[in-house]
Amino acid sequence: MKRVLSIQDISCVGKCSLTVALPIISAAGLETAILPTAVLSTHTAFKGFTFRDLTDDIKPIADHWKEQKIAFDGIYTGYLGSFRQIELVENIFTEFHHPGMLRFVDPAMGDNGKLYPGFDAPFARRMGQLCGKADIIVPNLTEAAFMLDEEFMGADYTVDDVKALLKRLCGLGTPVAALTGVCPAPGRCGVMAYDSRRGEYCEYYSELIPTSFHGTGDVFASACFAAMMRGQELSKALRTAVEFTVESIRQTIAYPDHNWYGVDFETATPKLLELLAE
Repeated sequence: MKRVLSIQDISCVGKCSLTVALPIISAAGLETAILPTAVLSTHTAFKGFTFRDLTDDIKPIADHWKEQKIAFDGIYTGYLGSFRQIELVENIFTEFHHPGMLRFVDPAMGDNGKLYPGFDAPFARRMGQLCGKADIIVPNLTEAAFMLDEEFMGADYTVDDVKALLKRLCGLGTPVAALTGVCPAPGRCGVMAYDSRRGEYCEYYSELIPTSFHGTGDVFASACFAAMMRGQELSKALRTAVEFTVESIRQTIAYPDHNWYGVDFETATPKLLELLAE
């Protein structure tokens, strides 16, 4: 069984970050280790949440793993809250790297043309440097624009614009970039990717459900990482991640009294296993 590591925060209630990554990747049949960067009582859409920064614990945990000769077949990072955490993740990428290991970065720091509270343009550029050390990155259009220090074009992006943006993302140093939230036509939304080693694009779109939930980006990234670690090629892994995310939203809105703070990916897990088996 392959062993992977996910580095991001834990929201004890609220379906995002590690409370999404751990169950999804584990369900895919991968031993999943975690390295929490912070512990929150709930995610930040709740009022009055508590927060404990675990930055000072990251290096001692990683050092202990090295002492115990623990290795990982893949490392997946999500929300990172500071410049120091980015630096520590870069060190882990270097210290644990071996041929064949997959370094997967979701630069979770903004959406809808704005960075999340606490982040600014210098942080976005620093995140771009981390992305340059990854094997694949999966930003949304907002995160891509900020990492490249470009203007966010919103709904004005054309397919050609997205292709050019993907090439510029690969210019950061990563060989493969995938952009989420690409909507090429009314009612359709999904992802487009570029593999700079082959000079090839691939894309996958599904139904655009006119609603929004916290944590769907984490669902997508976790499923995509899991699919790639299970051996699916990029185009197939993107399809798996998109369809699983859409199914999670469908399962959520099927109930009139659904929760507001995340999607019911648990109910959609059989769909994930079906997609992984194809």
